[in-house]
Amino acid sequence: MASNRQAEGAAEFQKIFVRPGLLFADPVGPRARLELGRALAKAGEKGKAIQAYEDFLTLWKDADPDVPILKEAKKELAEL
Repeated sequence: MASNRQAEGAAEFQKIFVRPGLLFADPVGPRARLELGRALAKAGEKGKAIQAYEDFLTLWKDADPDVPILKEAKKELAEL
């Protein structure tokens, strides 16, 4: 994504989800959903981006609301 290749970045994040056993109790899973949402948003895939953000927020529904990454995700979603 840093090289402005959002579609390729999104594809890489999606690879993480094909092996759900790797995500069990690992913070990489929720973070990957957030980064997928960011990549999809930059690639112009608004509907898919919103779903990825909502998936992230669902996984973090019990998190401390003052966690910076959670605040950022909520703000980014609102801007979509």
